[in-house]
Amino acid sequence: MKRVSHQQASQLLHNKFVVVLGDSIQRAVYKDLVLLLQKEKFLSNKQLKSKGEMSFEQDCLVEGGSLNFMHNGTGYKEVRQFQSGHHLVRFYFVTRVYSPYMQSIFDDLRNGRKPDVVIFNSCVWDISRYNSSWLDNYKENLHMFFAELRGIVPKETLVIWNLTMPLGKTIKGGFLVPEIEHRASLLRYDVIEANFYSSTLADAYGMDVLDLHFHFRFSLQHRTVDGVHWNALAHRKITSLLLEHSAQAWGVAMPLAVVEHTEVAAQLPASGNSKAAKRHASRRNYSYREDFTRDTWPCSFMNVPLPAYHPPPDLRNGKCLKDQCIWFDYRPPNHHHQQNVMRSRHVRPHYAPYTHPRHSQYDRHGRYY
Repeated sequence: MKRVSHQQASQLLHNKFVVVLGDSIQRAVYKDLVLLLQKEKFLSNKQLKSKGEMSFEQDCLVEGGSLNFMHNGTGYKEVRQFQSGHHLVRFYFVTRVYSPYMQSIFDDLRNGRKPDVVIFNSCVWDISRYNSSWLDNYKENLHMFFAELRGIVPKETLVIWNLTMPLGKTIKGGFLVPEIEHRASLLRYDVIEANFYSSTLADAYGMDVLDLHFHFRFSLQHRTVDGVHWNALAHRKITSLLLEHSAQAWGVAMPLAVVEHTEVAAQLPASGNSKAAKRHASRRNYSYREDFTRDTWPCSFMNVPLPAYHPPPDLRNGKCLKDQCIWFDYRPPNHHHQQNVMRSRHVRPHYAPYTHPRHSQYDRHGRYY
């Protein structure tokens, strides 16, 4: 595999402020980034499964988590922050892409230090826990989220929307309460539809899109037995994709190191139940049709009749997005270059908002600026 080294990550994010927003998958993205900024190691199984702990690899729990009552409800909060002499990474756990709690996060970004990189995703909770007819509500919340975020962060900020990774046919997790268990087998299809709308809207609002669903469609062996989460090797690959994307957006040359599988296996944490893992692996089917082994759309895909295009209204103030020079539809892009994998990167200047260690930005009680 090709991956970013500790030294490359530390140099690329030198004097950078990174904000990660999302669910438990994005929390593991935050944890792997924090770990890579300090050492050349992979996350352990315990670190991947833990949530709300007081400290992880020298970071600090700022709000929620074990400071409050731990639960699996939609109101669960967890804010974490890691700070070194030249790195600042913050994580917000969110269960909905736009909500009153998201507005409080926007207040943090509006009144505090402006981030250099924003990495975010919100999908599985949105389409399962709030409304069975989720599509219109999800699109409306995406509109409001992208519009407000675009007005808060400076144009130099690199904003990356991660598409949701493939779900298993049989899934279980904290978000899957008994009331929605009957929808578990259909969520993997809903995720594909939600990814389509969210990626198109993110592109229309000038955000970068990283299609993790595409990148991991043939790496299902790295998905854990719950059908939702992924192992340490997959998360190091996600970190490498994010940092490679950031380097190209900033015009920084960062060749990835090629690591042998034996070397990677030696660094990975040992599996807790090898027999169960072997049984789970034996049930996987890797026989894909020809259409799913190419990076191009199947020939029959474009034969589906497309709806008439109408510019959508701005859901916040009733004004048409035409006035803001943002015209888009939900059709797949028709370009010779493959656009459904990763959106073309916005070239942004590589700059440092602060150049000295700021050890006093939050105190030992975990309050942040």
